[in-house]
Amino acid sequence: MKRLNVFLFAVGLLFLTALLARVGVGELWRELRLLGWALFPFILGEGIAEMIHTVGWRYCLAQPYRSLSWWQLYQIRMAGYAINYLTPTAALGGEASKIDLLAAYHCGPKAASGVLVEKFCFSIAQVLFVLIGTVFMAGRVHLQTPIWVSMFASISLLALGMLVFFLLQKYGKLGSLIRWLALRRPGNSTLQNVAEQTGRVDDALREFYARQSRDMWLAITWHLIGYCTGFFQTWLFLAAIGLKTSLPIVAAIWFLGMWFDLLTFAVPLNMGSLEGTRIIVFKAVGYAALPGMAYGLAIRFAQIFWSVAGLTIYGCLTARRKNSEAAPVLKEENYM
Repeated sequence: MKRLNVFLFAVGLLFLTALLARVGVGELWRELRLLGWALFPFILGEGIAEMIHTVGWRYCLAQPYRSLSWWQLYQIRMAGYAINYLTPTAALGGEASKIDLLAAYHCGPKAASGVLVEKFCFSIAQVLFVLIGTVFMAGRVHLQTPIWVSMFASISLLALGMLVFFLLQKYGKLGSLIRWLALRRPGNSTLQNVAEQTGRVDDALREFYARQSRDMWLAITWHLIGYCTGFFQTWLFLAAIGLKTSLPIVAAIWFLGMWFDLLTFAVPLNMGSLEGTRIIVFKAVGYAALPGMAYGLAIRFAQIFWSVAGLTIYGCLTARRKNSEAAPVLKEENYM
C-alpha cells in the first residue's frame, strides 16, 4: 500500500510539473494575482464547510460523545482533516485519529461507531450531491458523451459500494471476517482481542441504526449543506478574475469537480489530479485551461491552510492529553 501511495504521489507530481510547464508559471501567477483579496474569503469557505460538516457529525454520535461541545468536535474533525490530507492513508488515517481523540474523553466502542457512521454519511452525501448535480446539468451544460457515461457509471458503482457499507454497518457485519478467523484460531490471543473489539463496535453500530436512524438522515442533510459552500467559492473565483458567471456554469464547475474528487480520492494530497481535473472542468464549460489551473491551485491553497491549522490543533490536543495523563502520576510522586 505504501509503495502504491508513493507511486501515485510521484506520478501526480510529474503530471503537475508537466501542467505547470505547459500553462506557464508566469501566466499562472498573473492569473492568481487577479484574485487579490478575494483569495481570503475563498480560503475561509473551506473552513466554513468543515464547520457545517461538524454539525452533521454530531448526529452520527451517541452518548457520551453527543454531549461534547461543537468546538471540541470541530477541533477533532480538523485534526482528522489534516491527517487525511497530509498523510498517504487514503482518508483512513484521519478517521483513526478521530477515534483516538474521542477516546480521550471516554473510551468505548461508540467512538469508533460514531466515526464509521459519519464516514458513511459524509460519503453518501457526496455521492448524492454529484448525482443531483448530474441531473441539474443535463440539458444545461453540453458535455461530451464519454463524460456523461463515465459520470453515471462511476456514480452507480460508488452508490453500490456505499449501500454495501451501509448494510454491513446496520446489521453489525463489518467485523464478520475477523470473527470468522478468530473462531478457527482460538489460540491466537491477538486475533481474539481484535475480534472482541470489532464485535463491540458492530454492536454499537446496530444500536445506532436501531435507535437513531433519523439522525443518519439529518447528518446527510447537513453534509449536503456543507458541500454547497463550494458554489460561493466558485462564484467568487470566477467574479474575481473577470470571467462570466451564471448559475449553470458555477454549478457545473463545482459538481464536476466534486465528481473528479470522488474518483481521485486515493491520490496523496490530490497531487496533480486537483489541478488537472479542474482544467478539464473549465474546458468542459467553455473556459481556457489557465483559469482552470488557477482555480485548482486556489483550492489547494485552502486545503493546505486548513490542514496546517488542523495539524496545529492535533498537536495541541495531543499535548493536552499527555499533560492530563501525566498529572496524576506527578501528584502521586509528590505525595510519596
